[in-house]
Amino acid sequence: MRRAAVVDASLCEARQAGSHAIVSCMARSPPRLPEGGVYKRATHCMKYTRPPRRLERLFPAAPVFFITCCTYRRRKFLTDSRVLQTFIAFPECAERDFDVAVGRYVIMPDHLHLFVALPNDLDLGRWVGTLKRTLARALPRSHSLDPIWQRGFFDHVLRSDESYAQKWQYVRENPIRAGLVSNAGDWPFAGEIVLIDRA
Repeated sequence: MRRAAVVDASLCEARQAGSHAIVSCMARSPPRLPEGGVYKRATHCMKYTRPPRRLERLFPAAPVFFITCCTYRRRKFLTDSRVLQTFIAFPECAERDFDVAVGRYVIMPDHLHLFVALPNDLDLGRWVGTLKRTLARALPRSHSLDPIWQRGFFDHVLRSDESYAQKWQYVRENPIRAGLVSNAGDWPFAGEIVLIDRA
């Protein structure tokens, strides 16, 4: 069982100021990161708007989680440019300050999928909860009293015999199965933040 890091609720929260996302990264104490390893900039990547960074510091004890978050009553409002910009800013901040690596992701109208690796002393539920609150703030204000998100989230730890690439291949085709695009590469709400080295 992982020990929860005491992280302020404002951890890597992105707020909209006009058309710009302002990212604030705060913690009550410096993060405890595993020793050894360095980051290196990617020399190759999949076809995205900019190359994702390679995370060399992936420790044997740090599992890769496959996460799914759904909107309340599966309402379709996540495919918004403000949500995408905020989503990208959030894991970039988390990687820099808390050693959290978000790999590939797909944002669908009513749910999102992402792969993430994080240190054992950082609580996954707390991190996902902060991500959901941050993305909710990026949406236009509504007079509805309904929540933005379905309660909780779905998570699955990739076993050593599971292929990250094969799992991603299925996930990235979600927009095709939903009839949104004919080619997965044409879906603008998908990408990769950090290259996670998993077979």
